[in-house]
Amino acid sequence: MVSNLIIQESKGLPKSKQEVEIVERKGIGHPDTICDGIAEHISITLSKAYTEACGHILHHNIDKGFLVAGQVECRLGGGRVIEPMRLVIGDRATVKFGKTVIPVRELAVDAAKQWVKDHLPHVNPHKHLSCQVELKPASMELGDIFTKPRGLLVANDTSAAVGHAPLTPTEHLVLQLEQMLNGPAFKQKFPDTGEDVKVMGVRFQNDITVTIAMPLLAKAIKSEADYFSRKTQIQKTVKRFITHQSSDFQKVNIQFNALDRRKKGLAGMYLTLLGTSAEHGDSGQVGRGNRVNGLISLNWPMSEEAAAGKNPVSHVGKIYNVLAHNLAGLIYSQVPAVQQAIVWLTSKIGQRIDRPAMVSVCVSLRNGARLKDVRTPIQKILEEQFTNLASFCEALAKGRFPVY
Repeated sequence: MVSNLIIQESKGLPKSKQEVEIVERKGIGHPDTICDGIAEHISITLSKAYTEACGHILHHNIDKGFLVAGQVECRLGGGRVIEPMRLVIGDRATVKFGKTVIPVRELAVDAAKQWVKDHLPHVNPHKHLSCQVELKPASMELGDIFTKPRGLLVANDTSAAVGHAPLTPTEHLVLQLEQMLNGPAFKQKFPDTGEDVKVMGVRFQNDITVTIAMPLLAKAIKSEADYFSRKTQIQKTVKRFITHQSSDFQKVNIQFNALDRRKKGLAGMYLTLLGTSAEHGDSGQVGRGNRVNGLISLNWPMSEEAAAGKNPVSHVGKIYNVLAHNLAGLIYSQVPAVQQAIVWLTSKIGQRIDRPAMVSVCVSLRNGARLKDVRTPIQKILEEQFTNLASFCEALAKGRFPVY
């Protein structure tokens, strides 16, 4: 049974009905998202290797990654890479269990390059990326958690997490717009666009301004006129998408590559050689991008925990962050009287992860609903999910839940 449970009713307006809302999403080619994606893929790779070699997942946290921007010479029609991007893969990982040695360094580098190959089509991971592995063994106290695992492990940190549901219309639009701009249909129509997409939605009452940053590939752009012509075509496609996708907004203002200026040459156009600003203009870091639901939503409470790359069976900074959003989603979808749910989870280091130090649920109720009517179904959802937490962690370790 979940103890230390608090269920309360929100006294404020649901987020979608508040006057101002700000939502951001960093796409797959953004330097911060690259770091998150690589860190998570390394964790998944190590989890699999540990399980195959030792029978269970060993201690590791790959959540201190840093991507140092490279240098390129970019010009209309092409360019060249002067200095590759450098990825620093940091924190802790078990390299030996008994007499079994796990090739952590090789696994981490291979996983990083494979992720880049799978997600950044214009980046050659062997030519355009160098890796610096700074993974050291864990402290004895934290490593001991994993020596004799029987059932669920204890939390390796005192941490807090929060999740919410449902997504607001603004959140849906920002998320779906970035996914469209980096989706196969759009890239087939506009193969001259890069993957470093960033979308910011700012809603005031029923009006929304959507600001998009997305580079065009230098090799495909032969002139300034060519660039701005292509930009106009993309803006029209975005406008059609938003019009078709959502009727929730009275007025939509679209800004695309807002720093562009005509008659400024290369200084007035957002061009990249490899499709990401990490090639030259911007570095990245694990945990500075999207939260585990894929968004940076400033109106909601958010955890600052970097979930990507963290251990999926013991680190509550990852487990509880994903779980909090899942719990909020289940409460919203399965309890009809609830129109909005926020779930906070806190842990205590050394205490089993299925025994949180506190669970707090705050709900906005539909007209006529009473808090006492929703207590029992909410408690039932929580009990069921914490009872099945081992299966949840197993799925998390295999990458079945997105964390960025």
